[in-house]
Amino acid sequence: MSDVDFATADPALAAAPGADEDVALAPVAPSVLDLGAMADSGGEETRPQVARWYAVQVASSCEKKVKATLEQRAVTLGVDSRILEIEIPQTPAVKVKKDGSRQSTEEKVFPGYVLVRMILDEDTMMAVRSTPNVINFVGQEERRATGKVRGHIKPRPLSRQEVDRIFRRAAEKKPVVKVDLSEGDQILVTAGPFKDFQGEVIEVSGERSKLKALLSIFGRETPVELEFSQISKQS
Repeated sequence: MSDVDFATADPALAAAPGADEDVALAPVAPSVLDLGAMADSGGEETRPQVARWYAVQVASSCEKKVKATLEQRAVTLGVDSRILEIEIPQTPAVKVKKDGSRQSTEEKVFPGYVLVRMILDEDTMMAVRSTPNVINFVGQEERRATGKVRGHIKPRPLSRQEVDRIFRRAAEKKPVVKVDLSEGDQILVTAGPFKDFQGEVIEVSGERSKLKALLSIFGRETPVELEFSQISKQS
């Protein structure tokens, strides 16, 4: 994860050129100033800490488990006032099964990642990193002097533009159609004029709920357009 740029995981979510990477996101109430510390530093005011969004890589299919565990650990460890939000951006989807039936579901915008809005310090970093099934923050690797051992990952806050694009995509109402079919799959036509014909999928159009398949008609392979409901996938 050391060299991963979260923005490049999806070009559509890359920050616009010239975007200010240091723009604070969803600021929280300023932290209480330590007057004793101010006196020791000659009366200089400390800059209020601001919560930022960070991307955290997690084990495959463990996003919900990590979210629930981290929410509980934040309270137990007394850092729930600094770990403010944990999100798994998702968008509505419709899964078309091999028998043509449809199932409403949700698709993760970034599988394998959760987003955490937090005030970054040693305590909150440790709380996240030590949570089971967490791999690491997305950030820049600080290489060791030897160059042979992997270095420490410095978490990189997401820019406002990245966060806006991620959550805008998650808020899209039009469902994504996911089909349990792909080019090269063998199918059996179960309804219509070509019932009982077998063929090979050459094109899938999830938005139209249709596919094209090569069927052997009169000894010649002929492309035929079929509804998902008219076919079943051969194992």
